[in-house]
Amino acid sequence: MSKSSQRSPFGWSNRGGSVTVIEAPVARSYRRRATIAFWVTLGVVGLLAATVASHYLHPIVGALLGGLIGAACGAVVFALIVAWPVLRVFWHWLPEIGLGLFGVYGWNALMQSTPLWGSLLVVALVVGLPAAIGPVRRRVMAFIWCLVVRHRLRLCFAAFIATNRSGSLPLILPAKPTPAGERVWVWLRPGLSLRDLEQDGQVQKLAVACWANEVRVMRASRRYAALIRLDITRREPLAATIVSPLPDHVPTEVPANAPTSPGMPPVGLDLPDVPDTPATLTAETPRPRRPRNTPTTATSPNGFDPSDYA
Repeated sequence: MSKSSQRSPFGWSNRGGSVTVIEAPVARSYRRRATIAFWVTLGVVGLLAATVASHYLHPIVGALLGGLIGAACGAVVFALIVAWPVLRVFWHWLPEIGLGLFGVYGWNALMQSTPLWGSLLVVALVVGLPAAIGPVRRRVMAFIWCLVVRHRLRLCFAAFIATNRSGSLPLILPAKPTPAGERVWVWLRPGLSLRDLEQDGQVQKLAVACWANEVRVMRASRRYAALIRLDITRREPLAATIVSPLPDHVPTEVPANAPTSPGMPPVGLDLPDVPDTPATLTAETPRPRRPRNTPTTATSPNGFDPSDYA
C-alpha cells in the first residue's frame, strides 16, 4: 500500500495504478481473525470427525479423515472471514448490482424475443409511463433516495463517526421510504453504541451528509441494543395544505322549515314555574368547620399502623 501522499483523492496509486478497496489495518485485523478461526475450526471439527470416523474405520484412517474434514471446514471459515470486507462492499452495492444485471439480461432477452422497434417501444413504455404518472414517479424517486441514503450513511460512518479498535464499520441494513423521508436500519459493531451517534453535533452532521432537514436516531429493538433506526426527514407531510371536501356537501340554501337537531331546545318555552326575575340569594350562616381527623392509636388486628405512612 503506498503512502497517502502518493495517492490521488479517489484511491488511485500514482505508481502501480492500483485501487485501495480495503484499508491495510482492516485487512490485517481480518487476516488475524481468519487465522485464529482456521486453527480453532481445524482442532474442533477435526477432533469430532476423527472420533466419529474411528468407530467405522481404523483409528489411524479415522484420524487422517478427521484432519482432512477439519482442514476443509477451517479453509472455508478462513476464506469467509478474509473476504468479509469485500463481501460487505458487495452488500452495500447489492441493489445497484441487481438492477444492473436485470437491465443487461432483460435487454438481451427482449432483443432476442422482439424486433428492434418492439424493444425500443417496450423500453419507452417502461421508462416513460413512470415518469409521466405522478404517484408512480414519486414512488420511484423515494426508492432512489433510499439507495442514495445508504451510501451517504456509509460515508458518514467511515469519515467522522468513531469506529472500534479494529476499524470495522457498522453494517447498513435495508432502507424503506416514509411519508417524511427515509428510514434506515443499522447494525452496530462491538465498540459502538447509540450514544456515539447522539453526541453533540453528530446528528447534525448526518443530516448535512444525507442532504436532509433532520435525522433522528433511536433503538429499533428492545432485545438487541446493536440494532438502531435512523429516521431521515426531508419534508413535513403534516404541514402541507389539504383541501377539505366537506364544504362541497353543505347546501347553499337552507329552507325555513329545515329540521333542527334533537339536542337543540325548542324556541318559546312556556315555563310557569320559572320566575321572570332571578331570586335574590340570601347569605346562609356559615357552617362550622369540622376538625381534622386526628390520628388514632387503634391498630389493625395484624399490627398495621396507618400513622406510619401518614
